[in-house]
Amino acid sequence: MNPIWIVDDDESIRWVLEKALARHGLAASSFASAREALQALRDGAPEVLVSDIRMPGESGLALLQAAKAAHPGLPVIITTAFSDLDSAVAAFQGGAFEYLAKPFDIDRAVELIRRALDESRREASAEQAAAAPAEMLGQAPAMQDVFRAIGRLSQSSVTVLITGESGSGKELVARALHRHSPRAERPFIALNTAAIPKDLLESELFGHERGAFTGAQAARRGRFEQAEGGTLFLDEIGDMPFDLQTRLLRVLSDGHFYRVGGHQPQKADVRVIAATHQDLEQRVADGLFREDLFHRLNVIRLRLPSLRERREDIPLLTRHFLAQSARQLGVEPKRISDEALAFIAGLDLPGNVRQLENLCNWITVMAPGQTVGIEDLPPDLSAAPAVAAPGAPEPGKAAAPTAAATAIAGDHGAPASDWATLLEQEAACLLADGVSDLMDALGRRFESALIRTALRHTHGRKSDAALRLGIGRNTITRKMQELGIDGAGDD
Repeated sequence: MNPIWIVDDDESIRWVLEKALARHGLAASSFASAREALQALRDGAPEVLVSDIRMPGESGLALLQAAKAAHPGLPVIITTAFSDLDSAVAAFQGGAFEYLAKPFDIDRAVELIRRALDESRREASAEQAAAAPAEMLGQAPAMQDVFRAIGRLSQSSVTVLITGESGSGKELVARALHRHSPRAERPFIALNTAAIPKDLLESELFGHERGAFTGAQAARRGRFEQAEGGTLFLDEIGDMPFDLQTRLLRVLSDGHFYRVGGHQPQKADVRVIAATHQDLEQRVADGLFREDLFHRLNVIRLRLPSLRERREDIPLLTRHFLAQSARQLGVEPKRISDEALAFIAGLDLPGNVRQLENLCNWITVMAPGQTVGIEDLPPDLSAAPAVAAPGAPEPGKAAAPTAAATAIAGDHGAPASDWATLLEQEAACLLADGVSDLMDALGRRFESALIRTALRHTHGRKSDAALRLGIGRNTITRKMQELGIDGAGDD
């Protein structure tokens, strides 16, 4: 079925719009009456519906009402030769995307339809992403507490405040709360309040009327209207501008708001879930966050643990992300050695689960062999501070180099912390000199040092060196040629 439907009893209007849309690569289906369109709606829906108001039989307003009831996110453009106030008000109250008076400029009509099509596809994409099952994995006691809390809240629509470090998975928790709530069949709309410029955030949240400001050529629904009946997730709520906090408080208090430039109150039946990585109590004390809004949001607080607090989940998450990355790229999943897994589990990952996922994507793309060892991990990880495993010496006490440290340092056996410090100093010098391709330059030197050391250890035998490095013989030969290491043809 074509993405655009044109409903008009005037054949010439249908013909002109179809031809104009075809010139822009847009396919359209035409209907001579609202009744025909209503019958077609039983089998599916377009992405945009353009309908006249006054037609023999069912009116365009009746079609609008039926279409919005069956498909709330469907943009409907109403056209009419009778440009009266009552028709315009009725159209917008019924949820019309825009009202177009005849005779209209054909180029303006096509532009409006394209805008409606973009809006339709954005909302469809958001709903599809929300419907996709998000993976929440964790066996650590701290995560089990989170799962229990989601279960207790499953039949509630109470406001929830999720706190936790960046990258710890706050949006996943919000989606899970929505998916297991009575609102699961309605939209889940997410908005990062820190990512929207202050002067656009109000319109993004509450929508705007046509002409409300320069560039507002059409009325637009905000996130509250898009989430009607469902859940609105406000991420990084601590960064919301102070004046907008007052408007949000009003919505949470009485369930009503006004579009920017509007005078008609809009009712919001929306569950709000907010999240922040900041200390909201401290921001209240500093006068940066309204205390009354904080108490409105802080009905149920759900704290999400950092990855450092659930290290026992890192192997499980690592294998999951490696499998997920392989599926996305259509390749065989990498296998990770126990030593590399232990090394990753000991790292201090400030980016939490998001950083671990990015690391697994890097491994899938960049690691040379199917079995990933410590030497195959990104060079910059070696400089990351690691947390000692249980039973390790206390800070300040001497300890023998670990297997991971020895493997990274090479045959010289220097502790990882020593050469990591030297690496940081070298990186700082290169950056000060204006080097822009630092990762490539140091990466080549890192690989070269490992291969040269392994070759010295195996007295120049490439097969043995490749085995010790955990890479294939063809890989070490290719890398020796790329790095200009002597003996590329020897074994």
